Amino acid sequence: MKNILLIGLGRFGRHIALQLNKLGHEVMAVDINEERVNESLTIVTNAQIGDSTNTEFLRSLGIGNFDVCIVTIGGNFQNSLETTSLLKELGAKLVVSRAERDVQEKFLLRNGADEVIYPEKQVANWAAIRYTADHIRDYIEVDEGHAIFEVEVPEGWIGKTVGELDIRRKYSINIMATKENGKINMAVSPETVLTDKITLLVLGAYKELQKCFRI
Repeated sequence: MKNILLIGLGRFGRHIALQLNKLGHEVMAVDINEERVNESLTIVTNAQIGDSTNTEFLRSLGIGNFDVCIVTIGGNFQNSLETTSLLKELGAKLVVSRAERDVQEKFLLRNGADEVIYPEKQVANWAAIRYTADHIRDYIEVDEGHAIFEVEVPEGWIGKTVGELDIRRKYSINIMATKENGKINMAVSPETVLTDKITLLVLGAYKELQKCFRI
């Protein structure tokens, strides 16, 4: 369990608050809008109305006590940038800030953000890949060149073992796990037999994954 400071309770911020709540983290939420703060009280540990560009207000929250500070302010980049910079100045351990444009990402990283989340861009990348390939169920980008895909078992692989297919040597990709009825099985060995009842979680360079699964 971690102590999280979440600044910004718009739609994106509220979705993050909901997920953090489900994961059991302690969340202090902040927004300048009283209505948003009141609506969040059931899904966060504590919430305050306040201006995150005000140094004294932020200092009063005890920034150094939070494991992660997440800035999800939307629609006002100046406030987001000021908040990010102030958090770092006040001793934040890890600052994660939201960007809505490429240029914002660069400014945030130069002015205190340790990490930047760019939801529109990330979802666009995911959707472009997910909905233009026949065999992909899900996709997570690891870095610019590598990804984890959940894929259907190719027809030619059904009934064969992982060892027989020798996928790692041929394609330089790893089968990390199998998934059946929503349950993940990490116990993959050369003797694991592939069936049409499962999907595969595979990790590798995107180009190699394209060749292997015709993504």
